[in-house]
Amino acid sequence: MNLISIRFVIFSAVLLVLYYRISQKWQRIVLLAASFCFYLCAGTESLFFILFTILTTYFCARCIGRNQARLNRFLSGHPALTREDKRCRRDKTRRQNRLLLALCLTANFGLLFFCKACLIQPLHQALSDGRLSFLTLALPLGISFFLFQSAGYVIDVYRGTVPAERNPCKYALFVCYFPQLIQGPISRFSPLSEQLFRGHPFDGKEVSFGLQRMLWGYFKKLVVADRIAPAVAALRQSEYTGAAFGALTLFYAIQIYGDFTGGIDIALGLSQALGIRLPENFRRPFFSKSTAEYWRRWHITLGQWMKDDIFFPVSVSAGVRKLSRISRSHWNGFGKRLPVYAASIVTWLATGIWHGLTPNFVLWGMLNCLVIVVSEELTPLYRRFHSRFALKDKPWYGLFEIIRTFLLMNLIRACDLFPHVGDYWSRVCSLFTGFHLRVFWDGTLMGLGLTGLDYLILAGSAALMLAVSLIQEKTGSVRKLLWRWPAPVRRGLLFLLGLAVLLMGHYGIGYQASSFLYNQF
Repeated sequence: MNLISIRFVIFSAVLLVLYYRISQKWQRIVLLAASFCFYLCAGTESLFFILFTILTTYFCARCIGRNQARLNRFLSGHPALTREDKRCRRDKTRRQNRLLLALCLTANFGLLFFCKACLIQPLHQALSDGRLSFLTLALPLGISFFLFQSAGYVIDVYRGTVPAERNPCKYALFVCYFPQLIQGPISRFSPLSEQLFRGHPFDGKEVSFGLQRMLWGYFKKLVVADRIAPAVAALRQSEYTGAAFGALTLFYAIQIYGDFTGGIDIALGLSQALGIRLPENFRRPFFSKSTAEYWRRWHITLGQWMKDDIFFPVSVSAGVRKLSRISRSHWNGFGKRLPVYAASIVTWLATGIWHGLTPNFVLWGMLNCLVIVVSEELTPLYRRFHSRFALKDKPWYGLFEIIRTFLLMNLIRACDLFPHVGDYWSRVCSLFTGFHLRVFWDGTLMGLGLTGLDYLILAGSAALMLAVSLIQEKTGSVRKLLWRWPAPVRRGLLFLLGLAVLLMGHYGIGYQASSFLYNQF
């Protein structure tokens, strides 16, 4: 069931009415039933994947929890044991739990790897046939997101930061809670389960705020992302190089931002209307002044997951500790940073592979890592430069940093569009060998499937999104600001936004809105 379909709107409306009409103690049962209904709409053949993850991670966590409880009972029942005996017992339990964790993660990530690998051949076949179906090839619905969420839960149980959930129905709801199933955010067990497992009384303000956010998400997806999509598809053709490739990086940035944040707004908005707060996944990333800051603002929950469950474990692993000892004895200052860089390489490699098994995504991850590592190494030079020239005190310099980061990230993000790495590098080189600005006035842009009216709507929509982002950056919430305005004014603005979605949304007779871009991951 697509989040932007009429069927989903009706489904959500019926759910909200039923959710608040029944007793609060039954609300989680309704959510569980709704989540499975939502998933079944994607096809019964996909049900195997989510049930496999639910069952394997549930029983693995329960076994780890029982082993730890058994150890605690044994130690408390034998106070006369020596310190060595206690250590041996703890080590034995830790080895058992580590084996369980490894088997569980291997089974689940092996399944994900298998699913992604099965798409490689169809992808190359689609490209060789000249079809632009790259962005519509989809994995089983939400597999990356519910798998990462489940894996994070098992890892937390192994670390002892959360107890193993005993109720399988509650745990199933945590895994398959449908608003975040398609493209996140990726939630941790403690904050989400505490909300999912209790009842929620009707709160008119929260429901209103949630529906407003959903409407804003539909605007970004239907009016902006889907409208500009034909131009992005056209500009991927081999004849568009130089300035046309520069336009592609800008158009794709607008498309993926409207698409991804629009979907997240719909998910978070519906969830808020249900009384459940999901973690924010974006915090105005295009205002970032560095690549590192950008990735603290874009897909926040994935970045946090990679940091907690890959970067930190790798950085304290035996191999990295050995590398640290060797590097410090040979390279002093750089040697201290080398283990961190090694963990960063592994993390970014994993992030690239998560996005896809084609070489372009590996390149994408390594380019992000390279920029961050080089920036870190050049930090002392930056500091000396700024202490000498004091550019950071200039009012224009912050804007320069934002534009610089925006253009650099657009260039790296364009890796998404070219599964063949050679195609990507040839386009990048064309920026320096054939950058002809005439494409902006010789009619090239009008031959991409968009009309003058389309460009006008996109320009106005982009200006509106920029204005909203500026207000959010300064005040934190546009919805809270609107709530203080007179009700007729607020309702009038929301009516106009809804009217814009209906009149300017990119659909019509025979048109089906495209799937969200992150469905492919």
